[in-house]
Amino acid sequence: MRKKIESKNATLLTEVVIEGMKNNKAEDIVLLDLGGIENAVCKYFVICTGKSSTQIEGIANSVVRTTRDELKERPWHQEGKGTSEWILLDYVDVVIHIFSKELRAYYELEELWADAERTEIETVY
Repeated sequence: MRKKIESKNATLLTEVVIEGMKNNKAEDIVLLDLGGIENAVCKYFVICTGKSSTQIEGIANSVVRTTRDELKERPWHQEGKGTSEWILLDYVDVVIHIFSKELRAYYELEELWADAERTEIETVY
C-alpha cells in the first residue's frame, strides 16, 4: 500500500513541477517515467530547456517556489545554480533537469534513458 501512496505523490509532484516550468516558459518539456526500469535512480525525470542562463535560473526558482507553495515540498539537493547551464533539482523520486539547449544536446539524457516511457508536454506561449 505504501508504494502506491508514494507513486501518487511522485505523480502529483511531476504535475506541479511541470506547472512551475510552464510559469517561466520552459521549452521542450519531457517527462520520463523510469518506474519500469530496473535499478533506475528515481521514478521520474522531468527535463526542459531554457533560452538563457537567466531563464534557466528563473525556471528552477519557479519550480522550487511552486512545489513549496502547492505541496510543501523542497528539493533534497540542488546543483548547477552557479553556472545556470544545467540545474538539477533532486526531489528523491522526481529529478528535474533544466538545461541550456547546447548542454541538453550534448548529454542526451533522453537517449541515455531511452527505455523509459516518454511523454512530451505541450506548451503554448
